[in-house]
Amino acid sequence: MIIKNFGEFFEKMKGKSKCPPGVCIVEVFWSWLGSFLGIAAVAYIHYSYLEATDLTLIIGSFGASAVLVYAAITSPLAQPRNLVGGHIVSAFIGVTVYQQIPNIWIASAMAVSLAIAAMLVTKTLHPPGGATALIAVIGSSKIHSLGYTYVIIPASSGAVLMLVIALVVNNLAKTRKYPEYWI
Repeated sequence: MIIKNFGEFFEKMKGKSKCPPGVCIVEVFWSWLGSFLGIAAVAYIHYSYLEATDLTLIIGSFGASAVLVYAAITSPLAQPRNLVGGHIVSAFIGVTVYQQIPNIWIASAMAVSLAIAAMLVTKTLHPPGGATALIAVIGSSKIHSLGYTYVIIPASSGAVLMLVIALVVNNLAKTRKYPEYWI
């Protein structure tokens, strides 16, 4: 239902909670280590083996995934189903929209919006997935030439590689446990 009173509308923007407390230096260390190793692995494989090919393994949305799976490990958005499923669903939608809608600004908006809707329906909501869909539309000719291969590499394989590293690093410390659930 649409709000009828402007005062009520603006009142909602005040917020009701306080900023959560900061994290201890140990958590900062584990988050740093996981994100460093996760992005390093993806980047190493890309720059050592794939850069000279028509394939790519590193995309910008993996930076945002790193924040979730190495620093916000208890978030529902960081769980394996969401990490891998969100990238797969969004990559597929992004490629499909790019191939079907010639207008780039409409395709950009449609890819992100459809990816969000599909992730919600499939219970794979992972915010970086929106960027994965957008990259499929606005990416380079190298990305566009991948077609549906983009779903497999980089989207699926990069997400799985980051997941494997998250499983190892996030469980090294006694105070951390990952994942919260699989399905």
